[in-house]
Amino acid sequence: MSRIAEAFSDGKAFIAFITCGDPDLETTAAAVRSAVGNGADLIELGIPFSDPTAEGPTIQGANIRALKGGVTTDKVFDLVRELRKDVTVPMVFMTYANVVFSYGADRFISICGDIGIDGLILPDLPFEEKEEFLPICHRYGVDLISLIAPTSENRIAMIAKEAEGFLYIVSSLGVTGTRSEIKTDLGSIVKVVRENTDIPCAIGFGISTPEQAKAMADISDGAIVGSAIIKILERYGRDAPEHVGEYVRSMKDALR
Repeated sequence: MSRIAEAFSDGKAFIAFITCGDPDLETTAAAVRSAVGNGADLIELGIPFSDPTAEGPTIQGANIRALKGGVTTDKVFDLVRELRKDVTVPMVFMTYANVVFSYGADRFISICGDIGIDGLILPDLPFEEKEEFLPICHRYGVDLISLIAPTSENRIAMIAKEAEGFLYIVSSLGVTGTRSEIKTDLGSIVKVVRENTDIPCAIGFGISTPEQAKAMADISDGAIVGSAIIKILERYGRDAPEHVGEYVRSMKDALR
């Protein structure tokens, strides 16, 4: 069983997203360990990018702060090497195709495999163009994780059939960010997914409260939270890891 499969094997999974290097890499490492220690089943690490098209103002701000602080892809790789000394839950990168291209796709993905990154999420990579990266990911044992959006409609079955790792279901149209309510008919999307794959699916975008997390996990295999965690990091800075842990614990308790 892969590490990602294990994350979903014992009840509903809580997935925490953290932008690397906001406010600095030491705080990122402490926040990851705090999240894992308080029940996060999988960690999604954002590699900062200057034009993060899928992100709302909160995560855009985190990207800008991290880049201003001098975070590079190589420094993020070093961070993961350090985390892997004691963090055993699956970790995936969320970044943009341009980051992988400019680094060199083969080199980037081979390092992912070496340092213990389990998967790669590229929100700006159209499903039809994934062959650009898929063979390289397979070569180095890294899952290329697909996204399904409310606009995917007649493509949901096709995307689900070829999914690996887990499926990232986008809860609503637009960019990341907390939302007061999620109105998309996610049940019907998950139904099509279930008919076409045994790969687990988790819902992200807009989830910030334990009630929302539970509602999303009730219809899928887990909940993904990013902006709400980034807001804690923005508010508390280097003192944030303890608060991140408390927040993750409340979300994971709701999923139990």
